Amino acid sequence: MTAPTTTKVALSPQEKQVLEGLAAGDSTADIARRLEIRHSTVGDFLKTARIKLHGACDSVAAVAAGFATGAIGRPPLLDPEAVFVSREQRELVPLIARGLSAEQVAAELKPPRPVADVRADARELLSSLGARNRCHLVTRAWQYRLLTEDRVSAWLG
Repeated sequence: MTAPTTTKVALSPQEKQVLEGLAAGDSTADIARRLEIRHSTVGDFLKTARIKLHGACDSVAAVAAGFATGAIGRPPLLDPEAVFVSREQRELVPLIARGLSAEQVAAELKPPRPVADVRADARELLSSLGARNRCHLVTRAWQYRLLTEDRVSAWLG
C-alpha cells in the first residue's frame, strides 16, 4: 500500500518566510527581528500557515508538512551514510515530526519506552544530526532521508 499523495499548499510570502526561518532553526524572536515585525505577528503568520498545512498541531509538524506539501523548499539531500543514528533514535523521527511530546512519543512506541529514555535519545538525535532545535531536526532528518514525503503524508489529514 502506498502513502497518500500530498497536495501542494500555497502559503503567503510572510507565512513562507516564517516557516523557512523555523526550518533553518531560527527562533520566532530571531524571525521577528529579521523580518522587522512584531513577535506576535510571527505567531499570527505561523498560526495561519499551520491551518493551511492540514491543521499541523505545532511548528515542528508545520515544518514537516511544509516540506511534504512543497509549501517551502526542501533542503538539499545529504549522504545518509555520513551520520550514525541508532534504531531507537530513528524510531523517534516521525513521531517528533508529528509534533508529539516526549510523553506522547514514549507511549506511541511499541513497546512503550520510559520517557527519560526517549528524552535522552532525542537529545542525542539532535546532537547527531547537528540540529539546533526540534524544527531544525525535521530539516536535518529530511536531508539525511530519515523523514520523507511518504512518512509525512501518512499522518497528514
